[in-house]
Amino acid sequence: MNLLLQNSFWSLRLTLSVLYWTGFYIPKGNAANKSSYILPFFSFMFMDGTYVIAQFGDLCQVWGDVALMTGTSFLLFTNMSLGLKMFNLVWRKVEIGAMVAEADEELTAEDTSGGKEIIMRWNRESNVLYYCYCFLSFVTVAGWATSAEKGQLPMRAWYPYDTSKSPAYELTYIHQAVAVSLGATVNVSLDYLVTSLMAQCSCRLRLLALRLRTLGEDFVVNDQMLFSAYHAQVLTERLHRCIQRHQSALETAARLQKAYSATILVQVTVSMVIICVTAYQLAFETQDLVRFVSMLAYFLCMTLQLFLYCYQGNQLSEESIQVAEAAYEMPWYSCTSSFRRDLLMLMTRSRRVSRITAAGFTTLSLSAFMAIIKASYTFFTVLRSVDS
Repeated sequence: MNLLLQNSFWSLRLTLSVLYWTGFYIPKGNAANKSSYILPFFSFMFMDGTYVIAQFGDLCQVWGDVALMTGTSFLLFTNMSLGLKMFNLVWRKVEIGAMVAEADEELTAEDTSGGKEIIMRWNRESNVLYYCYCFLSFVTVAGWATSAEKGQLPMRAWYPYDTSKSPAYELTYIHQAVAVSLGATVNVSLDYLVTSLMAQCSCRLRLLALRLRTLGEDFVVNDQMLFSAYHAQVLTERLHRCIQRHQSALETAARLQKAYSATILVQVTVSMVIICVTAYQLAFETQDLVRFVSMLAYFLCMTLQLFLYCYQGNQLSEESIQVAEAAYEMPWYSCTSSFRRDLLMLMTRSRRVSRITAAGFTTLSLSAFMAIIKASYTFFTVLRSVDS
């Protein structure tokens, strides 16, 4: 088997491949059995589970000291969120694999030049955001791994043995560096799997809008400004295929909402807390330049992570609205009354905006992103006043 799984989006190819080789993703058609849970369990324990326990133990020891608590909690919350996302993907791997295959099948089958250009444009945008996310994650992890003082571990954590003595120190140091690096890679992949599926839903709706606008562009009306009976029949068949595509895209969005609603709520909440805590670390607790750069990269990384969810959710809502406008732009006035009724039903359905929410509490949108950033700043000022 190739190292990279196949997909019409390059960034999603990389994402799915990382999740496949770490055991968290099973492509559609591969059997899921009890043995398929062994690799993700060991991956979870190595990258996340043991580290969450060690950091939670350290948090208990330094409880009451705001500076030390923020130094431990900002990564603890990230790892707890990562563990939940790992569990959710393993639990729903068959359903998510089916959604990935369905979206890729429709995008790969696109044969019009305009449609291919839309897919390429979406792909380029997705790649740019993916590379930015990966770069910030790499700078963060590299800074953490190289900024530790002599005899100190890269990250605060409690272990039931003396980590200052050799070889315990070297082994623990290596485990932290490798686990955080792999965990960051998987975390980026888990986030990008969700946001890429949102992006592909938006892309499918944009392709649908293009098909509706050009539904009858290759036909000519008669003297009565109407399509012929044959052309009317062909247009009706095309419209029904568009309705099926529309329903398929909306169903995928609904399945995404069902599969990721709870984890998105946790991610949004954790991102808000981490942005606040990391801002506190940047403002008061960072003296080493390398550490400062890595913390700044982490702050930007978490902000970008939150932006990706809100941006793609906003795009999905916007594209679902545009379907009705695209349908109105085609020459419906030259079609039969039955065609117009079917088109009106599609337009009416499109007025119900497709949304991705965080467990129903907030809709993912750019306005929600700004509200969360403002809330993070409010918590930051509270934390600063408590410390002072």
